[in-house]
Amino acid sequence: MIIELFTAAAAEADVPQTEFGFMAAMEEGGPVAWAILTVMVIMSVGSFYILITKYFEQAKVMKQFRSVQSNFWRAPSLKDGAAKLEKNSAWRQLVDDAVKADDEHGKMTDSLEAHDWMHGSLQRSQDTINSKLSGGLSFLATVGATAPFVGLLGTVIGIYRALIKIGLEGEASIDKVAGPVGEALIMTAIGLLVAVPAVFAYNWLQARNKRINEMMEGFTTDILAFINSKGAVKPAVKAAPAKAAPKAAAAPAKKA
Repeated sequence: MIIELFTAAAAEADVPQTEFGFMAAMEEGGPVAWAILTVMVIMSVGSFYILITKYFEQAKVMKQFRSVQSNFWRAPSLKDGAAKLEKNSAWRQLVDDAVKADDEHGKMTDSLEAHDWMHGSLQRSQDTINSKLSGGLSFLATVGATAPFVGLLGTVIGIYRALIKIGLEGEASIDKVAGPVGEALIMTAIGLLVAVPAVFAYNWLQARNKRINEMMEGFTTDILAFINSKGAVKPAVKAAPAKAAPKAAAAPAKKA
């Protein structure tokens, strides 16, 4: 019994130990595998950076719109209302461009309709804001479209290395091809892990940008109506909640 145990231990010692895992697969792939991994890490970091920064940028614009609804239309004129809006905000830009276009139309000598001039000016302003909000989304679309193929490149190289080993060894033993095949599968998985979040982020941010654009469309329409009606037409604004009056001090009781 003891002899059999020693014989088995000796046989196990003679078997070459092969390490498997992520690092082993990357070392098996060499500089090409590390280069592909580096590219996909850059793609992933860039995607999450754009997702986070664009989310906060959109949230800020939506929050400012609530101020437009509650305070802006209480002002008697556009200039007074603009003073209540945050500087360098999208809504302040629309109002300032509307006021500027209204002033410039009065200086024109041709018969250009005021409505057409104002509408074109506000549309240009709105397009500028939309272009800024959409900045970086093309990177997300590119990552979502190309990351699986970058991973596929690593997969093809891994399979190719496995075939070379089979050809050199003359046999397809698992210990010879496990490294290259493992590298190939890891590259495919990483490509999908990079692409899927980028696609979700792109679609979600695009939907939020569409909602902001709808807000701006309504706001610019209200501005045009306000200017063309000389301030007679403007959105209804809810009355500000009345402050509770302080309770009167109790009158002192009269002495009998």
